[in-house]
Amino acid sequence: MSSKPIDFRLSRVEFVAMIAMMFATIAFSMDAMLPALPVLAAELSPEMAHRAPLILTMFFFGMGAGTFIAGPLSDAYGRRKVVFIGIAIYIAASAVAWASSSLEVMLIARVFQGLGASGPRVVSAAIIRDLFKGREMARIISFVMMVFTLVPVLAPALGVLIIAVMGWRGIFLAFILFAVIVAVWMAFRLPETLPPERRRPLKLKLMGAAVMEIFSHRTVRISIFVQTLAMAMLIITLMLVQPIYAQIYDRADSFPFWFGGIALAAGSASILNAMLVVRYGMQRLVTITLGLQVLLSGTILLFDLTAVAEPYGFAAFVIWQTCLFFQAGLTLGNLNAIAMEPMGHIAGMAASVTGAFSTVIAAIIAAPIGTMFDGTTQPLIFSILVMAAVGFLLMLYMARVNASMQPNAAE
Repeated sequence: MSSKPIDFRLSRVEFVAMIAMMFATIAFSMDAMLPALPVLAAELSPEMAHRAPLILTMFFFGMGAGTFIAGPLSDAYGRRKVVFIGIAIYIAASAVAWASSSLEVMLIARVFQGLGASGPRVVSAAIIRDLFKGREMARIISFVMMVFTLVPVLAPALGVLIIAVMGWRGIFLAFILFAVIVAVWMAFRLPETLPPERRRPLKLKLMGAAVMEIFSHRTVRISIFVQTLAMAMLIITLMLVQPIYAQIYDRADSFPFWFGGIALAAGSASILNAMLVVRYGMQRLVTITLGLQVLLSGTILLFDLTAVAEPYGFAAFVIWQTCLFFQAGLTLGNLNAIAMEPMGHIAGMAASVTGAFSTVIAAIIAAPIGTMFDGTTQPLIFSILVMAAVGFLLMLYMARVNASMQPNAAE
């Protein structure tokens, strides 16, 4: 393996596509499962079907735990090795899930699947930071997220197709194939981006010092907290959206197509972000986006959408869901870039800490809320309103912090 930084004989377009595929391991592992939840619950847990969404939450728990490990390992041993180890774990866990005969075994396999997926997810962020910085880094992340958006668009419909042809277990075979493609592509096309002279030994003392440095930086700390809230909003919506479509609006059969269409429309957020972030900055875009979400969710919450006559109630929910997904495209990448910008010297550790903290805490927040479905949209929209409001206030505080730190602000 080459230890030289990447040379751009690998084109910028191919680089973005490859990194997007690494990011997409997570989205594919989540969104392709959505149409399988009812049939999977009926076979593995017929008496407690409400536990099926835990398949989503457990994946996030595993991913969060793995995220904390993957970054330091990649700082010590290089980016490529950690990606390949993560993919190997992911493939093995997918095989166990494919063969599982109980929901408990499935949930354990999903934890390890998330653990494996954390490798490519975290290391891809570190690779970007190895090669870019500042607003250019945010621009590259926006392009990555734009390509990444195609996966949520296609995954639910692909899940339906796989279930029709091979049953729900076939989805895990698709996960294995996807991971193999990513591994082979990276093996042949992407050299090592962290040369030996820039690596950090894997020592607990150094790791502890890095964690302290990350959380002692006020801008980074605030960004991590807001990223946690933004991630929790997304997880909660993924947990509740299928039951809402099926039980409230009687659109279980068409759900994958609505989901894909909404994801496609919301994907334009990444294009818009790539166009605006260099001019207006990451912090301002996040603040405005969260403020608009507060206004929208507050307005929607005034009306019980389940009491609104069809098709108006459903149309209002679709618009709200589209705006929430659009919000993700204007916040998550920018928040990650804000947190990573001052931490280039410990990029792998910074990617791990920010990813692990935001993912695990977001999953902890989302898990109980995901069980509060009461046949209405109110619990979901109220939780989004509260978290968006808290995030908005934190971003206003970040602006004051950065103003006091000039000229050392993150941007």
